[in-house]
Amino acid sequence: MAVYTEYINVSTRGKRDLVDITGNLARVLEKLDVREGIVTVFVPGSTAAVTTIEFEPGLARDIDSFLERLAPYGEKYHHHETWHDDNGSSHIQAAMLGPSLTIPFVKGAMTLGTWQQVVLVDCDTRPRERRLVVQVIC
Repeated sequence: MAVYTEYINVSTRGKRDLVDITGNLARVLEKLDVREGIVTVFVPGSTAAVTTIEFEPGLARDIDSFLERLAPYGEKYHHHETWHDDNGSSHIQAAMLGPSLTIPFVKGAMTLGTWQQVVLVDCDTRPRERRLVVQVIC
């Protein structure tokens, strides 16, 4: 069994910016020339998440609206009292979605569904530079 580690750099706008990283992950698998195993993508930090969706504008708006209803920006959070910042909602939103995702791959291709893409969801209240960790086990 071999383990490979790669990184993906992503610039985001914050405020629940969704970035499709499916192609980035596919390029990692192609670069490593691996056939079967699993690929895990992890976002360090506690205000962003990784998940799968059908990446299209309507669903992106739906996710934004849903997360806003659950943990709205601009509300009072105890986290703000600790650090005197404004991103308590960002931490809660990201925690609900989770920081990582593992996908099996077969014959060098991820086993995603036809309408399924891997996305980074940056819930922070400001633009960020994210460095995602990608580990491939085969």
